[in-house]
Amino acid sequence: MKKNDKNKTDLKVVKAINKNVRSSTRKLSPILKSIVGKKADEALRDLSFSEKRISKDIKKTISSAVANAENNYQYDIDKLIVKEAFCGKQIIMKRFRARAKGRASPILKPYSSVTIILSEKIQELKQDGPKS
Repeated sequence: MKKNDKNKTDLKVVKAINKNVRSSTRKLSPILKSIVGKKADEALRDLSFSEKRISKDIKKTISSAVANAENNYQYDIDKLIVKEAFCGKQIIMKRFRARAKGRASPILKPYSSVTIILSEKIQELKQDGPKS
């Protein structure tokens, strides 16, 4: 293993997973895409003002990831950014609704899993261009 490879693996990421969110991945994806790359406190603020019902569960997951970062790795919570946020499919509850002439139509109630990955923002050095 090279020295550069070791430095890349030493970078600690903080993860929080919410496994049974009562919503479809289609409804979750736009909300998760909107918070990627933001600071953790900005993402929490945006979710608290969101009108989507599911944003409350996403907010809980981010809060859990922030708590993990603070307790497990002693990260500064002001420097945390949302590195990744994605969702996956879980089970689908199947129900039926009675229809006319003795028929039934299916009702699908999907569940999803939400994964939030936080990392600490690294200070970048400014490099000035050539002076002319």
